[in-house]
Amino acid sequence: MADGISSFWGPVTSSHEWCEKNYAVSSYVAEFYNTISNIPCIVLALVGLLSSLIQRFEKRFSVLHLSNMALAIGSMMYHATLQHVQQQSDETPMVWEMLLYIYILYSPDWHYRSTMPTFVFLYGITFAVLHSIIRFDIGFKLHYVMLCVLCIPRVYKYYIYTQDIRAKRLAKFYVATLLLGSLCWLVDRFSCNQIASWPFNPQGHAMWHVFMGFNSYFANTFLMFCRAQQREWNPKVVHFMGILPYVRIKKPKTQ
Repeated sequence: MADGISSFWGPVTSSHEWCEKNYAVSSYVAEFYNTISNIPCIVLALVGLLSSLIQRFEKRFSVLHLSNMALAIGSMMYHATLQHVQQQSDETPMVWEMLLYIYILYSPDWHYRSTMPTFVFLYGITFAVLHSIIRFDIGFKLHYVMLCVLCIPRVYKYYIYTQDIRAKRLAKFYVATLLLGSLCWLVDRFSCNQIASWPFNPQGHAMWHVFMGFNSYFANTFLMFCRAQQREWNPKVVHFMGILPYVRIKKPKTQ
C-alpha cells in the first residue's frame, strides 16, 4: 500500500500491492509482515524434506518440499521489493508447484510413465518463458485456479479410499487452512479501504502466507501417506513432540 515513503528498491513495478503500508517497519523491506510471514512455510517445508530424505521416500516428495521452499523464498523477495521481476519469482514457482502436485496425484495410474514428467517439465519451462515476456494478471489467476481444480478430483478420491483416521484428519486440516487462508486473502484484497480506518491492520495477506504454509505441509504429508500405502510401506501418522504430524514408514527389507 503506497504511502509516500521513499523506496529503497525504487518505484513499485509489481502489478499488485497489498494492504500493508510500504516501508513502515524497515527502510529495506517494502511489506515487512507479508515478507516474514513466509518463514513458517520454509521451516515446515524443511521438516518435510528431512523426513522425506531420512526415510528415503521417492525423490518426487523431496522435490515437492523444495518447491514449497522456493515459492516461499520467491514470495519474500516479491513482498520485500514490490518489483516486477521478483513478482515473477513468486508467481512462476506457484505454477511449478501445482504441476508437481498434478504429477504426484496422477502419475501412479499413468500408463506411459515417461510422458507425464516430460510434459510437466516442458509445460513448466514454457510457462516460465512466456511469463517472463508477457504480463498475465487475470490470465495468471485463471490459469492457477484451473491447475488447482485439476487436483480436486484426485485428492477427493484419495480421501474416500483412505481408512486411517489420522490421515483423514490431515486432509481435513488441509481444507480448513485453505478456507481460512482464502478468507484472509479476500478480506485483505477487497476490503483495504475499510481496513485503513481500523485502529490496527490484521495483516490478512500475511495470515494467508501462514495458513498456506501449513496447508502445503498438510497436503504433502497426506500425499506421502497415500503413496506409502500404495507402495505397501505400512505408513503411520505420528506427531513430533505431540504436535506436528508426519508420516513414519516401515519398508519391507527387500526395498
